[in-house]
Amino acid sequence: MASSFSPEVFSFLNRLKENNERDWFNDNKKEFKVIEKEVKSAYNSLFELLKTHDDVDNLKLFRIYRDVRFSKNKAPYKTHFGGSFRRTKPELRGGYYLHIAPNNESFIATGFWEPNKEDLFRMRKEFEMDPSMMRNIINNPEFKSVWGELQGDELKSAPRDFNKEDPAIDLIRKKQYIFTKNYTDKEVLSKDFLNDVNVSFKAVRPYFDYMSEVLTTNLNGESII
Repeated sequence: MASSFSPEVFSFLNRLKENNERDWFNDNKKEFKVIEKEVKSAYNSLFELLKTHDDVDNLKLFRIYRDVRFSKNKAPYKTHFGGSFRRTKPELRGGYYLHIAPNNESFIATGFWEPNKEDLFRMRKEFEMDPSMMRNIINNPEFKSVWGELQGDELKSAPRDFNKEDPAIDLIRKKQYIFTKNYTDKEVLSKDFLNDVNVSFKAVRPYFDYMSEVLTTNLNGESII
């Protein structure tokens, strides 16, 4: 397999970081279009790999243009590429994300970034009732060897109507339930990069299977879809 990404991708992003202005970007628009085409091809290749073991129905490659309307940082362009892959709803939940950035700042992420309030409440009630399945999955040595520790923003104390002394409070107070894995530039440029990403995403499946069951049933285990 050819390299997933060429060194030119990182080179362009580094130069964009040093010249993050519209005139420079417009002068280099032709080069950007070549880079963008290569990046899209790599993301599409990963999309096809994901389809071999999961039901994913959408790839969204985010635009290079930043929305600066409500940001103090008025730089008009992102200095990375990002794309997400959505699992088929409503039966399947969760998603995958690939972030490509120079200087060893590339990573993949998976899980639940911004669960809506209904889903978040359902997750918390499940952990309040019985956290054992969740703990068994995320503490499995094979799972942890790929994804490490559960991450995500969390409350300082218990959410409303939950007991701060609950044995599962470490899970209940989270607002996100995500996992990330970092990559060096050398790893991203290797010929096996997309395969490694795909294998890593495949390893999260027990977590997704469990969470999909939780989010498509009520506390009695009855389907809500």
